[in-house]
Formats: sequence, structure tokens, C-alpha cells
Amino acid sequence: MTILKCIAVDDEPLALKLVQTFIEQTPFLELTASCDNAVEALTLIREKQPDLVFLDINMPNLTGMELARLLQEQPGAVPKIVFTTAYNHYAIEGYRVNAIDYLLKPFSYEEFLRAANKVLQITEESSNQYQPITADDEFIFLKVEYQWVRISLKDITYIESLKDYVKVHFDDSQKAILSLISLKALEEKLPSSKFMRVHRSYIVSLEKISAISKNSIFIDKAEITVGEQYKETFKAIVDKWIK
Repeated sequence: MTILKCIAVDDEPLALKLVQTFIEQTPFLELTASCDNAVEALTLIREKQPDLVFLDINMPNLTGMELARLLQEQPGAVPKIVFTTAYNHYAIEGYRVNAIDYLLKPFSYEEFLRAANKVLQITEESSNQYQPITADDEFIFLKVEYQWVRISLKDITYIESLKDYVKVHFDDSQKAILSLISLKALEEKLPSSKFMRVHRSYIVSLEKISAISKNSIFIDKAEITVGEQYKETFKAIVDKWIK
């Protein structure tokens, strides 16, 4: 069984204790450290190399969001992040730093476990099935039925989530395929310079976009709605194109 090493960070003693208790009662989580501020957390993360950080956002001196940005900039492996906060307006910022989930205080063990299971699934899919790809890579292998299929990145137009599967769409000359992987796990493997998540159910190839409107993206004959939580990020990309 995969064991995820965890660090808990929260400046509220009761909230920190709750997360520690939830980690300790979850079989696949291991509490390696905890602290009450993001400055100390940065040092602990570098020392302990955890797989997962449960991170409060509103803390003095250095906020959890600022810490997450610092982690994205540092070399080497970056731990998965689940934010814990009493405020509900950080969703877009959380997406920008690739947070896996967002627990709104007060949260139950059921909600905590759901977030932890999401991290576990992504970790196992990443380690067992897929290798990271960079902006310079030209292809990826995906498991389709009982074989691994080589897929050229330049042929992908968009990717659609269908429960436990993704449906990868191509130019008209190639039939769409189904692969057993979550959209989030596949998103982490695709180069962000070429692909963007624009909806909870869609990733699009930026190179294949033929037209845009206020709320939609057009790729060939497909119209894909831009989800509310992704509009600001997508708008930043569009602004660069039209200026």
C-alpha cells in the first residue's frame, strides 16, 4: 500500500490538532511533521520531502498561498497541497498553484478523507502508469484497453473527462480514444505551455483553438464552455494573444 508522508500547517492550535488527528487515523497517511507557521513549514518541507502538505492559507508573515508559490518555484519535487481555510474565495488562486483540493473549515473526516483519497489516486496513477512530459516532448503513452498507445501531442485537440476515464479527441483524421486515468492526473503530465484546463471536464490544446467568445472556446466543430473557476486564468492567456 502506498504511504503518503504528510506535513500539517496551521496557526490555529485546534485546527492543527484536528488535521493531525485525521492524518493519524488514516492508514495510508503518515504524519512526519507539523508546525504553526509557513516560514517554519518551508524549512520542514525542504528537510522532510513530504508527499502531501495540508496547508492553512491565512497565516501571519507568510501565507499558505505565498508558500505554495515558493514551492512551485523551487527545484526538485513539489509536494501535493490540500488547502485548509475558513474562506471560500481562494479557489482560482489554488488552481494556479496546482492545489489538489480545498477543504473549507470546519470540515469533517469524511471530507478530509475524500481529499486524501484524491491525492492517493493521483500519486498512484503517476507513479505506476505515466512518466512526466515536458514542453519539448512530442508524445505520450496512454493505456487503451489492454495495450499502451503512443499519442502525438500535436494531434490532440481536447480532452474530455468521463467519470474514471478520459476521452482524447484528435483532428478529424483520427478516432477519439478512451483511457483509464483521471483528468487531473493527465493534466499534471501535460506541458502547461501547450494545454490548459478550462473546465472541470475539459483540457484543451491551446494550439488547436480556432475561435473564442466571452464564455466559450471553439476547436473545429466543438464548442467548449469555460468554467467559472477557470475564466480568470484563461482570460490572462487570451489577453496575451490579442494585445
